[in-house]
Amino acid sequence: MKLTVIIVSYNVRHYVEQCLNSLSRALSGIEAEIYVVDNHSKDNTVEKLTRYFPDINIVASNHNLGFSRANNIAIKQSEGEYVLLLNPDTFVGENVISECLAFMEEHPDAGALGVRMIDSNGKASPESRRGLPTPMTSFYKMIGLCKRYPKNRRFGKYYMGYLPWDKAVEIEVVSGAFCLVRRAALEKVGLLDEDFFMYGEDIDLSYRLLKAGMHNWYYPASILHYKGESTQKSSFRYVHVFYEAMFIFFRKHYGSMSILLSVPIRLAILFKATVAASALAWGRLRKMLGFYYKSRDRYPDYVFIGRECAIKNCRRISRKLGLNARFFTADSSTNPEGHNAIRDVCEITTPTYVVYDIDAYTYEEILDIFSANPQKYLSIGTFDMRNNKIITKDEVLA
Repeated sequence: MKLTVIIVSYNVRHYVEQCLNSLSRALSGIEAEIYVVDNHSKDNTVEKLTRYFPDINIVASNHNLGFSRANNIAIKQSEGEYVLLLNPDTFVGENVISECLAFMEEHPDAGALGVRMIDSNGKASPESRRGLPTPMTSFYKMIGLCKRYPKNRRFGKYYMGYLPWDKAVEIEVVSGAFCLVRRAALEKVGLLDEDFFMYGEDIDLSYRLLKAGMHNWYYPASILHYKGESTQKSSFRYVHVFYEAMFIFFRKHYGSMSILLSVPIRLAILFKATVAASALAWGRLRKMLGFYYKSRDRYPDYVFIGRECAIKNCRRISRKLGLNARFFTADSSTNPEGHNAIRDVCEITTPTYVVYDIDAYTYEEILDIFSANPQKYLSIGTFDMRNNKIITKDEVLA
């Protein structure tokens, strides 16, 4: 078996289905197996996936095991020479996995590999390439120097913003949202550290791979990462889990530092966590007191692009839900530039989802169209005729 793909799911059934649909194309011609480990979802994930994807392996936990432990369960059961850890709130281009595997084959000293993750607006995510959060690198990020000087090799190392986006380059930390790792490397350094419940396990694994003499790489192939559909980042639990992971990593790898250095770092982490929690509390208080309201322009518009049969279905859904929508009949042969070739769409200045028929445009073409011209107000959406679902970063419509 060449490849094992592992997806850990928690109450994101529709996004998992989209991810699996993209994988069905991306794994064509590759000897691969897929594991979905469901962390006790309440949205019928297991039932639906069992019905619609009978060939995948499903592990249905009775508890929320967290990211690390759930992945480890599947890794131990699986057989692939390579293991791909993939977030459920992603979809991959048709050629991404084959290109990444070929790169790993050409670089036998590579331990893990990540890719260019783009957000729903088409902008490359800085988390695609990261440096180790050493005490000084973390300090520069916490005080804002990383954001102010993103391309500086010292101040901007947290996101390694000085590296090119269009070339394969060595990095230090591979994101757990798409982490292709050699099984032999896992056998050498060990599996994910289960002390990390959700965050920090990718940093820890990447660090252990580097300490073992292997190399971590960034490869310029694109995937979409919605960033947040698999977690509730506006919750106090998120703040607790995220900053607890920072403490765990620091204790594990820098616990032997002198007290003069360790105490300020611990205080800085605690301060950031307190600020984040306070911001959440203030936001909730404003809502409770009635100082927060949802203005009219917060409701998005929609632009649908696809084949005539898909457009017909999208019109029906739009009428039923009262969407403010426009429709364009096209495919990648008649309009390869997609919405970038439609002047009225490119000039939009209100939040709008551009929804592509995935049978008129491949996932890779959709990613290329958006990443070629990222725009603040335009976000990726997809429509699948097989289930008549419109999927965006915020909602699923049918």
